[in-house]
Amino acid sequence: MTQIIKDKSIIENEWTTVADDASIPAGKVIVSLDRWNKEHEALSAKRDAGELGIQLRSEQTADLIADQANDFALIAVEFPKFADGRGYSAARLLRERFGFKGELRAVGDVLHDQLFFMDRCGFNAMDMRQDQDLALAEQAFKTFSEPYQAGVSDPRPLYRRR
Repeated sequence: MTQIIKDKSIIENEWTTVADDASIPAGKVIVSLDRWNKEHEALSAKRDAGELGIQLRSEQTADLIADQANDFALIAVEFPKFADGRGYSAARLLRERFGFKGELRAVGDVLHDQLFFMDRCGFNAMDMRQDQDLALAEQAFKTFSEPYQAGVSDPRPLYRRR
């Protein structure tokens, strides 16, 4: 079983990402939004049991699941490369506009340098790239002692926190 960072700690990953052409195994699974749209009736029982997560590709916007966001236990947002920042926008929208309360996971090209900012945008889980040191990555959340900007966890900018 692989490990991820969730709520700033290293844990075992309980979820299995399932390819669009693969059969659905028992347990908690993550499927693509495309597969959900095609097979939502067959997957509804897993969703209702809290065992279904959705993965958004970087070009898929959060509004595509806005009305359904809280129906899923997990939403994974893909980062295809380090320089692609669209996932940050998706996270903010899912948390602030669409009120998503479940696990919001960054997947793909997720590096140590991004974790502090991902947390500020609302991600609470990160599936790090294979070459990343998870123990070192845990320390990334302490990169800055006090952020200036507003974030999902505290919407007040620094000048309003006095």
